[in-house]
Amino acid sequence: MKNRLLAALPTEDLGLIAPHLTQHELEKGRHLCDPGDPVEAVYFPHDCVISLMTLMENGAAIESAPVGREGALGLMAAVAPRQSLVRAIVQAPGQASRISASALHDAWIRSPALRDLVDRHNEALFGHAIQSVACNALHGVEARFCRWLLSCRDRIDGDTINLTQEFLADMLGVQRTTVTAVAGSLQTKGLIRYRRGVVDILDRAGLEAITCECYAAVRRGYERLLPLPFG
Repeated sequence: MKNRLLAALPTEDLGLIAPHLTQHELEKGRHLCDPGDPVEAVYFPHDCVISLMTLMENGAAIESAPVGREGALGLMAAVAPRQSLVRAIVQAPGQASRISASALHDAWIRSPALRDLVDRHNEALFGHAIQSVACNALHGVEARFCRWLLSCRDRIDGDTINLTQEFLADMLGVQRTTVTAVAGSLQTKGLIRYRRGVVDILDRAGLEAITCECYAAVRRGYERLLPLPFG
């Protein structure tokens, strides 16, 4: 089981939710929820990545945090009924396990281990989101581009990331022409290979040297709170 939260649960506690889990193939670009939607299901990604997008009234959007195999989408609904605060879009396609919020809540009541894991995950995700606020305000596009690539790479198997200029521009809150310029610069430096709809990471260490402190800060937060989040 690739999802780190599910893999971390003791066998008895996993047994409370396993009968209610269903496997789903999530295609790229799929909308899973919008702000204000009731959270009726929780997704545990195995090899897909889901972007949590903050929306403005004029339609502008920017990514607050990604969710991959280290976590889950909608996990706060394990505690009590909740409405979504974000738009969730599948960023990288792949598989996820799905469970109804009500079934997960029933397990949460009975399992101290699950309650602890939910608390830790929500703290890590909150830390990621508030770090993103500072990063988007204080750091340049190139550093944030590198942070985004590294964060995505942590959550998938492989160095190839499928994306479009438009999608990446939305993630970073910039124009597509800016994405083109930054990607071209990183390609010239030999750090990535950028072709239509695809980015290949060629030099991870080089990206880590350029990215801002936020990448390491967020990663440390997950590693402190969650079991082997990116192992």
